[in-house]
Order: sequence, then structure tokens, then C-alpha cells
Amino acid sequence: MAGTIAEMKVDLTDFALEHTLTTVGDLSCEVERLVATDLETVMPFLWVEAPESALADLEEAFAADETIDQVECIAELEGERLYRMEWIDRIDLLVQILVEEDGTVLSASGTGEGWHLRFLFPSREALARTHDYCHANGIPCEVLTIYNVDEGRQGRFGLTDAQQETMTSAFELGYYEIPRELDAEELATEFDISHQALSERLRRGHKALVKNALIIGRGPTQ
Repeated sequence: MAGTIAEMKVDLTDFALEHTLTTVGDLSCEVERLVATDLETVMPFLWVEAPESALADLEEAFAADETIDQVECIAELEGERLYRMEWIDRIDLLVQILVEEDGTVLSASGTGEGWHLRFLFPSREALARTHDYCHANGIPCEVLTIYNVDEGRQGRFGLTDAQQETMTSAFELGYYEIPRELDAEELATEFDISHQALSERLRRGHKALVKNALIIGRGPTQ
């Protein structure tokens, strides 16, 4: 049975770093790597990004945040920092997914509006059990999108098979080179479609790539 990818939204009040994300202005977080060390603790490597003026208040916010412990700054760059920490509270959902359902975190990012998470489950049944667990334990968890891994790239980046094939061929044939090695009319001929149909397919594909590879976790897009 094919694996299942699910994108979820979780409220700050039911997840980690509520105090930090609501206290430090314009702060966003992105998980680089995450490990469930036991049934009570999850250890993420977390990139945080905010204006320099806001980052000055970050350490104080971490110290007052009851959901985290053992915070260590690993790298500090202009406008962003990489931290290692322990999440010690409100992580029941994450432990359920990682430990009990053998799930994998593909991406996780948080802002003052909440957390957006993308998980890989071994089966739809595992996702269903997680959803039931959230409902039974009063954890509001909104499932935004569900894909099957065997749906090809759509399961990863929201692309249809036609979009994936067209964009891959466009890359291989030099359409994205500067200067281009073939133009849009020639690329359209490769797929026996009109110039307009090609343009619309590429635009939709580019939008799906940006939304699912770059924008996930930053709130709704139009």
C-alpha cells in the first residue's frame, strides 16, 4: 500500500512555541530536522527568522516559553538563527505521529498564526488513526491536503503528471536557459498543444511548485 502525505494546520495553543511566536514580532520558524527522543520529548533543529530588532528579544522569549527546554544556538546569520532545543509540552500529536504511527515530518513551519506541517504516513489508515486521536483528545488539527505517494510528483509538489512532464522536458530541452535553446512555440510543438495551452500549463505548474515547495507554512495563498 502506498504511503500518504498529509498537510495539516495546528493552532499555537495546541503546539510548541506559542509564547515565543506570539511575543516576538514577525517571527517565523522552520524545522530543519526533528527527532522524537522519547514519548515526552521531541528535539528539533529549528531555523528562526525575524528582523534584527525582534531577534534581540528572542532569548528572553525562549526562557519564558513553557513548551521548550535546553535551547542552544547552533548558527547565527543575518536575520536568522539555527537553534537546537527540546519540545517538552503540547507535543502529543507529534509523538502520536512519529512514534505510534511511524510517521515522518517532511516539513514544519510556524508563525504567529499557527503551525503548518507536512507528514508522510505509511498508509491512509495511519492518517485516519491520527485524525481520530486528535478528535478524541481535543486537539484541533485541520487536514489541508492529502496525497498518495504513488500519484507521482503531485504527492510532493502538487504537480499534475502533464505539468511534471512538460516542465521536466522544458528544462532538459533548454527552455529555461539564458538565452533559451528553444522557444515556447517549439516546446508546444513537442507536446502537440497550442502556445496558449503550454503557457497555462507552465504557469499552473510554476504556481504549484512555489506554493508547495516555498510557501507551505506561510499561510493561505490565492
